[in-house]
Amino acid sequence: MSSLLLSGNESIAQGAYEAAVGFASGYPGTPSSEILATLSELTGVPVQWAPNEKAALEAGLGAALAGARALVTMKHVGLNVAADPLFTAAYTGVEGGLVVVTADDPGMHSSQNEQDNRHYAFAAGIPMLEPTDSQEALEFTRRAFELSEQFDIPVLVRTTTRLSHTKCVVDPGTPPQLQRTYEPTEDSVKYVMIPAHARQRHANLLERISDLTAVSNQGPFNRIQPGEARLGIIASGIGYQFAREAVPDASFLKIGMPFPFPTELVKQFANSVDRLVVFEELDRVIEQQVRAAGIECGAKPDSMLAGELSPDAAERVILGGTSPPSTSAVSVPGRPPVMCGGCPHRAVFYILKKLGAYVTGDIGCYTLSVLPPLEILQTCLCMGAGVGQAHGISQVYTGDRPIVAVIGDSTFVHSGITGLINMVYNQSSATVVILDNRTTAMTGGQNHPATGLNLRGEPAPELDLPGLCRAVGADQVQVVDPYDLKQLEQSLREATETDQLSVVIARRPCVLIADKEAGTLELDTEACVACGMCLDLGCPALVQDNNTEERCPEIHSSLCNACGVCVQICPRDALKII
Repeated sequence: MSSLLLSGNESIAQGAYEAAVGFASGYPGTPSSEILATLSELTGVPVQWAPNEKAALEAGLGAALAGARALVTMKHVGLNVAADPLFTAAYTGVEGGLVVVTADDPGMHSSQNEQDNRHYAFAAGIPMLEPTDSQEALEFTRRAFELSEQFDIPVLVRTTTRLSHTKCVVDPGTPPQLQRTYEPTEDSVKYVMIPAHARQRHANLLERISDLTAVSNQGPFNRIQPGEARLGIIASGIGYQFAREAVPDASFLKIGMPFPFPTELVKQFANSVDRLVVFEELDRVIEQQVRAAGIECGAKPDSMLAGELSPDAAERVILGGTSPPSTSAVSVPGRPPVMCGGCPHRAVFYILKKLGAYVTGDIGCYTLSVLPPLEILQTCLCMGAGVGQAHGISQVYTGDRPIVAVIGDSTFVHSGITGLINMVYNQSSATVVILDNRTTAMTGGQNHPATGLNLRGEPAPELDLPGLCRAVGADQVQVVDPYDLKQLEQSLREATETDQLSVVIARRPCVLIADKEAGTLELDTEACVACGMCLDLGCPALVQDNNTEERCPEIHSSLCNACGVCVQICPRDALKII
């Protein structure tokens, strides 16, 4: 097969395809989302979006239990959700190979933290592979399935944002040849983790880790690349590429398998060079292991423990600041994030601000309501947390401000349902607003159980959100069109004025998947009194006219979706849809 230009995510999908993966599941989360979408185009095996990462991993474990090779994908914080089954799966082992991709996000391009998930490998006792480019992403994924089956253990593959989305030339392998009959394994001592069995399996896990350590020390994932003996660099992931670019003549120990850690190989490498430096992203994972082995090394300063690395950072760390910073960077104007023109969420926050609500938030596009001019969101912790936080506040708050949790439809399915059940069970008085835009918008528009479509866009049973809310005991449930401002305000006012739990489902498709509303927005300059009420929406299609000091709007028609919300706000009928 001829060479291909593939991103890291596309290469992981190609590697899973070449390994004859029999099942794949995950939850969309940047920077991992494209893996399953690509895989679904390569193979006809089940490739699925799950409600959350825990459900995805448990399904993958089930498929592996039947002898299939299974791939499970998620972003770094998703592994927190899946950690419960992951740790015990290290004990039980797997039958078919099981590979779990964790896509870390240094620099927090679209995340609430930048945790380094290499720690999970050490904590759970699970081998981890860390590719440095797209070619290795393909090869390591393919080898990960073999490693998983050879040592009867799940294997983690760690990527980062730059690797996930950067493309390079890849030489793909041959199509899959694996032929298997899938049959669930019956071995209760191995798979039923009562304490007596778990103690045996823990001891067995330690034996498997010991065997895996030999693989880590001998290769092929950890390799010494000889160069000048005056300087030796231990690097991993995208940090290796930056270090190689900064100091190409140095000797390198490229770490592609950080756990089990290759201590003997590190000692061999350290003895062959005059000066040793560790360059890694994010935390001091490799550095701490090197120092624990009694080996002195240079490393990045504390100031580089946050954010992404770069070639300039490599020069400063490795060469001690003797090399001047690169001048090749291009300066571009700042472009702050903003909800799209016509976003159905915007009117909800506009009304909640008008009602003086205290709003607990969640992970999604709607988190941008924290920014001017809406500035209404008060919390954003993790998937589903806004529901729980609203309940907790309502249990102790003695004031009269409405307490409102906002959560997207996909996030509600992911981890908001249990929070709502908790509110019902403990008789909460807060309001939950489900922002149902019929997709998982922030990660690229993926389907979920409440959209009526599966990962491949085929019809699937649609989760009835109003019925679900009522089924768990939420009696006061309303569904409203957020483009209908009068009805929206009435529904939110009714919901927040009651002393009982209430749910409002604001339902309107995301403007990125919906057809543009008919008509064009126009401004009657004679009727406009420059009150600026339309500008308070924060819609990017309406900006203050720079030719006047008054708050008179200027329409950017290319960004306008003719939703009509601003028309309903204008007190002088100066805005019209023509």
